[in-house]
Amino acid sequence: MNFETILIDKNEGIATITINRPQKLNALNKTTIFELHTALKSLESDASIQVMIIIGSGEKAFVAGADISEFANFSTSEGKDLARKGQEMLFNFIENLKKPVIAAINGFALGGGLELAMSCHFRIASDNAKMGLPEVSLGVIPGYGGTQRLPQLVGKGKAMELIMTAGMISANEAKDVGLVNHVTTQEELMGFTKKIAEKIMRNSPVAIAEAIKAINANFDTAKNGFEVEIEAFGNCFGTPDFIEGTTAFLEKRKPNFPGF
Repeated sequence: MNFETILIDKNEGIATITINRPQKLNALNKTTIFELHTALKSLESDASIQVMIIIGSGEKAFVAGADISEFANFSTSEGKDLARKGQEMLFNFIENLKKPVIAAINGFALGGGLELAMSCHFRIASDNAKMGLPEVSLGVIPGYGGTQRLPQLVGKGKAMELIMTAGMISANEAKDVGLVNHVTTQEELMGFTKKIAEKIMRNSPVAIAEAIKAINANFDTAKNGFEVEIEAFGNCFGTPDFIEGTTAFLEKRKPNFPGF
């Protein structure tokens, strides 16, 4: 499929998705959200891909926000529909993918851009990155999960401060509060991120998918995370990956997981 706003590169089990709207600092619009959903759904079912990385084009921005021109004149009902559809199509969708998705934050990640990064399974930032949720300065609040995921990552008090001040924090500040896992130079960002992806790929894809499901359950008030973990743990025993992993351990060799 040909995409208008994103680029995809596949190499040795890793798919890199580049949001390619440099003239708009990679701001999210309806087309970008739809294309990201379509690409991620296809990559999830692609047996050759084990890890996905999302990055922005250029050196200034990961995603500098949502494209405000698309919704500046929306009504109340249109605003609710925008948030609901966006969360379902992309942000919640990414969070619950069975394959790991890493955000490589290579510049500004603001508003919907930070919400996109937070929906990924974890985040790595370049040292020039700036992050924030400035929506209240526009008379609105984060609508793509920002009020939910930011407190999960940095705690209620810090999330309240960041959202109410509409301020930005640096990459190092973001690391200090747990918003990102690592900070690198911009030149090293993709190489470092791919090294972590390679470490992930040494392990069982099936077990990783079950781990994602169990971890996410801890943050879903409708679920008992411990029960989800018990079910997921037991399910692993019935997989070829479990047989290969335990056999390789006993035979003192590296496993060759069959995966999905």
